[in-house]
Amino acid sequence: MKDKLCVMSVFGTRPEAIKMAPLVMELGRRTGIRSLCCLTGQHRQMLDSVMEVFQLKADFDLNIMQQQQTLSSITCRTLQGMDAVLEQARPDLILVHGDTTTTFAGALSAFYHQIPVGHVEAGLRTWDKYSPFPEEMNRTLVGDIAELHFAPTQANAANLRAEGIRGEIFVTGNTVIDAMKTTVRDSYRFGVPELDALDFSARRVIAVTCHRRENYGEPMEQIMAAIRQIVLTHPDTEVVYPVHFSPAVRECVFKMLADIPRVHLIDPVNVVQMHNLMARCYMVMTDSGGLQEEAPALGKPVLVLRRETERPEAVKAGTVKLAGVEQKQIVKLAGEILDDPAVYHTMAKAVNPYGDGNACGRIADAIEWRFGLRREKPQPFDPQG
Repeated sequence: MKDKLCVMSVFGTRPEAIKMAPLVMELGRRTGIRSLCCLTGQHRQMLDSVMEVFQLKADFDLNIMQQQQTLSSITCRTLQGMDAVLEQARPDLILVHGDTTTTFAGALSAFYHQIPVGHVEAGLRTWDKYSPFPEEMNRTLVGDIAELHFAPTQANAANLRAEGIRGEIFVTGNTVIDAMKTTVRDSYRFGVPELDALDFSARRVIAVTCHRRENYGEPMEQIMAAIRQIVLTHPDTEVVYPVHFSPAVRECVFKMLADIPRVHLIDPVNVVQMHNLMARCYMVMTDSGGLQEEAPALGKPVLVLRRETERPEAVKAGTVKLAGVEQKQIVKLAGEILDDPAVYHTMAKAVNPYGDGNACGRIADAIEWRFGLRREKPQPFDPQG
């Protein structure tokens, strides 16, 4: 007989690790839960840096990453590796996060072993199965497998209900806000020469990330052209762009921005460095999902470099503007934020709809309630308090 509920968190990329790390830690503090951590290693270097930051050690590591890996190879290697792990650990619940290929394959493996699945950051939708690709279908398919759905917002929960999803739905807030409680510090030193040399009080620093598959090619060239124009027409700005290691991304970015003054193209930074960069920057331009949630918590306006977003709450709240992928529109919206103080302050002061820093506690409470370790079902997250 088990003396504790065994909960295994499965993740394999940097974004998943950032959002799952505080949950793994919270589960580890619960006396009735045995918290296990299984890494797929879909991303290797960037994943390891997050584990180091949060001082987490994996109980299992599939180490699946290969050069020029494909979606099919990631899925197959994860499924094959998970067989042995699940046979050995025999967890009572598998937790997966969000929308990666690791997420889908981890949930599918749990289903094959008839182990319940909890989906953290459930219910995000664009309703276009090819955008973002493959994320939209990954999270939709996991929604059909999962029995516990941890939706960050009421809108995410409504998406799940509209689809007739089976199982329990809990509105928890987003775990990334929990992570930021420990990563952002006033006295922080980056340890990256280009960042430590910046004078954030003298220049308006724009933090940029851009790496999504659907932006490869012409869309990314349009985005880079827009960044180039913004910097050249605003002499008091500087851009910091941690460039993803993808060859397709690096070729485009360095070709179009390497010769532009006040544009700093640096290697990817760890989660603590990125959070503190956002805390000190003036605004954020990104095609990332996580940064749309993180930056508003720090009072930073965000331009989303995509045609759509599965995070409409921030657009509705006014913290985010959907800029698309065309140079003219990106330049126009960036100019409004940079040139009109009223626009800037309206975005910076809007209420963050994504969390209050207690999402991990709500998820742990929900798991305990579902498995009979707690009497009362947790109250849902409400951004209005």
